[in-house]
Amino acid sequence: MPYRQTACLSNLRLRARIIRTVRQFFAENDYLEVETPIRIPAPASEAHIDAQPSGSWYLQTSPELCMKRLLVAGYPRIFQVCKCFRRDERGSRHIPELTLLEWYTAGADYNGMMAQCETLIVAVARQLGSGDVLHYKGQRIDLAPPWRRLTVAEAFDRLSSVSVEQALKENRFDEVMGLDIEPHLGIAKPVFLYDYPAACGALARLKPEDRRLAERFELYIGGLELCNAFTELTDPSEQRLRFEEERKVRRLAGKSVYPLPEKFLSALKDMPASAGNAFGVDRLVMLFADATEIDDVVAFTPEEL
Repeated sequence: MPYRQTACLSNLRLRARIIRTVRQFFAENDYLEVETPIRIPAPASEAHIDAQPSGSWYLQTSPELCMKRLLVAGYPRIFQVCKCFRRDERGSRHIPELTLLEWYTAGADYNGMMAQCETLIVAVARQLGSGDVLHYKGQRIDLAPPWRRLTVAEAFDRLSSVSVEQALKENRFDEVMGLDIEPHLGIAKPVFLYDYPAACGALARLKPEDRRLAERFELYIGGLELCNAFTELTDPSEQRLRFEEERKVRRLAGKSVYPLPEKFLSALKDMPASAGNAFGVDRLVMLFADATEIDDVVAFTPEEL
């Protein structure tokens, strides 16, 4: 009887090498590897991310809230590789139990985080023997820094038939991003897509000079979104208001409304200026394995359990 796991053995070996390299990179850059609880009483309230219940608590959608509390406690450079869980996320690039690399840097903003992200992936590529060139889905991608930076507004102007404002008004922002914009990003060279509308940055700091925009970016390589990162919001009152707004959107959509993470909100007033990054390990492996399906880079899919 043939086993899918036998066919993807080389990809799983590659996956192990990538995770080892990631850990080595952060250790060499003075980051502390941490572990935080997977089961938590309250996830971050985000309108479009659905948590998996676990008794009266939830499985984490991200280690974000606990890791930020470690920043508050005096841990300035931290990372972890962990399992996260998101309901109803299944497709060629999505799986409900995903592996995230998440890291935080005190004293950094989203511009500094872009530079860190670039340095990390170049280090992985060179360790794997790819040098500064990557081949993905028939495309030759130049990884040599510096990488391109493109604002969300510029991306909509160039690649979409509607403006950012119209997409938001019609509740079509994610649809337009997924269908019109994302497939064209990072094809020849990686692209940082940055300065998202304020409504699309629930935990991100707004730009001081233009509060219509959030200091958030996503990285695209070969049309594949790899991470979500931002300058962290450290104002507990503003964060509470944003969570309440997200809860309202969830309620109107008929979704579960999560409790507020009160201990996180209480600690937020003492959080240092910092930047954080949630990076998809499964997708990073897809990229270096030249895989179009996430199933090809994980040991088990939900359907096999």
